[in-house]
Amino acid sequence: MQSINTVMKTQHYARRDFIRLMAASSLVGWGSRIGSGAEDPPAYQVGCYTRPWDQYSYQTALDGIAEAGFKYAGLMTAKGKSWVIVHVESTPEDVMAIAAEVSKRGLKTLSIYGGDFPVAQSIEAGIAGLKKLIDHCALCSCPHLLLGGTTDEKLFQPYYKVVAECCDYAVSKRVGLSVKPHGGQNSTGPQCRQIIEKVGHRNFRLWYDPGNIFYYSDGKLDPVEDAATVDGLVVGMSVKDFKPPKEVQINPGRGQVDFRTVLARLKKGGFRSGPLVIECLDGGTPAQITAAAQTARQFVEALLVTP
Repeated sequence: MQSINTVMKTQHYARRDFIRLMAASSLVGWGSRIGSGAEDPPAYQVGCYTRPWDQYSYQTALDGIAEAGFKYAGLMTAKGKSWVIVHVESTPEDVMAIAAEVSKRGLKTLSIYGGDFPVAQSIEAGIAGLKKLIDHCALCSCPHLLLGGTTDEKLFQPYYKVVAECCDYAVSKRVGLSVKPHGGQNSTGPQCRQIIEKVGHRNFRLWYDPGNIFYYSDGKLDPVEDAATVDGLVVGMSVKDFKPPKEVQINPGRGQVDFRTVLARLKKGGFRSGPLVIECLDGGTPAQITAAAQTARQFVEALLVTP
């Protein structure tokens, strides 16, 4: 078990790294206020989630992400005691150990998906759970906590009540909250806009997912069209493609998403800097997934330099 001094030292570095990353972030109200004097990071930070390797350990995923040439990792799912790597039941010691694994590979954690928080138990339990996830992000030097929303209509109001109650706390921990298109009442850009406006806090924004726009509309809604509905909301993107009838486990560029046009439309709407984190890839052995990740990184980087 790590000492309190070690935890506090790590939190210090978490704050320092957050400031450096957020110098180029589009989080409303933060990018203009926070500066460290350090060299500015690129406008877009290209990363990769652990999800493509989630039939293997998270350490295997981190190995692959580093080997594929990324500087940034997103913690999502992996094989282990819990499918979600960082979650409400994680202890600070668990999270510190994960953060150490990320750091020793020369990576920085850019986004965490922590699964659900216990709003079904009560609003109070939901608030306590979401605050734990925010604390976990702070321990990981992670500036973005990704939320999936809820598909349970009975929990819709309580879920976003919890989010609203935690926005200021997240600001105090230098963590941005965002929701992604993920089915149910947050399947499209307009639905996500209504949710974000309902919460009404500048620290709750949209993590765009063009593959999910196709997926949850059964291929009927093109994210090029949907992207025009989310101006001023987007702080990050899950880079995910789609192939009918319901396939997203493919490399970006192999499906129906026109990433160049989607990104151009999001940029027009204000998303001119921030995370682009690849979420899905072609499957296979760890080595095959790593090779796919390298190809995907090159694909996304080419989008950023080619007119």
